Amino acid sequence: MLKIRNIAIIAHVDHGKTTLVDKIIHVSKIFRENQQFDDLILDSNDLERERGITILSKNVSVRYKDHKINIIDTPGHADFGGEVERVLKMADGVILLVDAFEGPMPQTRFVLGKALALGLTPIVVVNKVDKENCRPDEVHEAVFDLMFNLDATEEQLGFQTLYGSAKQNWMGPDWTNPTDSILPLLDAIIEHIPEPKIEEGTLQMQITSLDYSSFVGRIAIGRVKRGSIKEGAQLSLCKADGVIKKVKVKELQVFEGLGRVKATEVLAGDICAVTGIEDFEIGDTLADLEKPEALVRISIDEPTMNMLFTINNSPFFGKEGKFVTSRHLRDRLFKETEKNLALRVESTDSEDKFLVYGRGILHLSILIETMRREGYEIQVGQPQVIFKEVSGVKCEPIETLVVDVPETTAGKVIEMATQRKGELLIMEPKGDLQHLEFKIPSRGLIGLRNNMLTATQGEAIMNHNFFAYEPFKGPIPGRINGSLISMEGGQCTAYAIDKLQDRGSFFVDPGDELYAGQVIGENSRDNDIVVNVQKGKKLTNMRASGSDDNVRIVPAKKFSLEEAMEYIQKDEYLEITPKSIRMRKIYLDENERTRMAKKDS
Repeated sequence: MLKIRNIAIIAHVDHGKTTLVDKIIHVSKIFRENQQFDDLILDSNDLERERGITILSKNVSVRYKDHKINIIDTPGHADFGGEVERVLKMADGVILLVDAFEGPMPQTRFVLGKALALGLTPIVVVNKVDKENCRPDEVHEAVFDLMFNLDATEEQLGFQTLYGSAKQNWMGPDWTNPTDSILPLLDAIIEHIPEPKIEEGTLQMQITSLDYSSFVGRIAIGRVKRGSIKEGAQLSLCKADGVIKKVKVKELQVFEGLGRVKATEVLAGDICAVTGIEDFEIGDTLADLEKPEALVRISIDEPTMNMLFTINNSPFFGKEGKFVTSRHLRDRLFKETEKNLALRVESTDSEDKFLVYGRGILHLSILIETMRREGYEIQVGQPQVIFKEVSGVKCEPIETLVVDVPETTAGKVIEMATQRKGELLIMEPKGDLQHLEFKIPSRGLIGLRNNMLTATQGEAIMNHNFFAYEPFKGPIPGRINGSLISMEGGQCTAYAIDKLQDRGSFFVDPGDELYAGQVIGENSRDNDIVVNVQKGKKLTNMRASGSDDNVRIVPAKKFSLEEAMEYIQKDEYLEITPKSIRMRKIYLDENERTRMAKKDS
């Protein structure tokens, strides 16, 4: 019988998880000699490649010394914590990857805490020891302290540590003495990660993720906890509400290399994909037909933020997208909740508006970007944090914010964070940077990254992670500048923009098609003003010196999706289509805006 090891790779963003998995795949000779492949093999979707982050957890398996090692690559962002929480259930051990300079970061703490609570055995890999001014020994100490603070057991605290550089393709027990391969890591996995515990009894398999194929429909993926699962078997599906359905397994597949191969039977301890089961959800249990016993469902941390999603009803509606109706939007959002566990969707009293709850700006923006690429046209409102009543007190989500910044601009960072009700906990030197840690309300983080990068000339490295719900901290100052709003529809002209430049900065270029009520710039004062940017130059047949000066326009300010989501005000929407991102007022007509503002006040 094949010996199995199930491991998850956890780490903070950008510490090298996906690169390490690449190297393991290469060394295990999954590819044929003549096969072409890129770097970051597992970051397979376009968004992951563009942003250089892992969004969805992936499974691969490699063979080494008559062992099968199932590897689960997990995201590092806390916004995708729902992905991490459910897939850790499939593992018996974790490889904790830590940057040799940065050390443990907020998200390291988040995923490591989840892994230790599940009783998984850790192996620590201090990566990137080829970096300048790295400090592997200090980082090793910091990881030990972190595990101790997270209440690790004696066995977990006796973790094995390896040092190396995934990029340079080596790992070893001593960072001052580089080895020539990554094989010591695979040896350590076989030696220190326990075999799957096989319990006696009938079949139990929890569905921890799903895949979709246009040929066979939805595919359930999970680890067989006990017993075995056979092709063609009749089983019970235990659902969340206690309902038990009879189902039949059409086909079984196990993970082999980067793909899956057909199997007739899968024994306890291995991870497999099951086709032919309808109407299942993540967290359901596949169990014996006669005596079904359900496993405890996966618990996921609650969302901390919500946004209003609605159909696009601007004058440019339907010009760029394929899916524009409320039915399309409803179906797509509810379909997303099947596999995106940390996401919740609620209908509102209006047919075409939905409240979408998520873990943070990044979590929601990835959903919006994915929908936009699929051809959807949508509008979203300003992100709102979720308040809770705890024993009669209004509470709000508080996050841990960590900023590494050059010493010269540390003062500006502290000032900005404290203005937004942040509380400085730690300030210490880290190499040639200052390491700052704050506790700050989630509300205070909206729009902070932009301002902080501007204030530090782009040198601040900022990470944050949900901490807890605490009593409401009071009002936080928002955006001080008002908006410049287009008076009418049509193309904007360079002449008009030039004449209005002293009013503020613009987000549109000459020649852009606009509509009345579109937000086209930022006012230099705190009120909104309506401007006419379609006005052309009055032409005469007389030439005069001075009137033919060339127009000099400051380049338009362009926003990324996250920046635009953080920028808009309460009375504004973000219009998102496959080709454009526009800001607009909810009420496009100026008189209606004035009437609504009076009504709200």
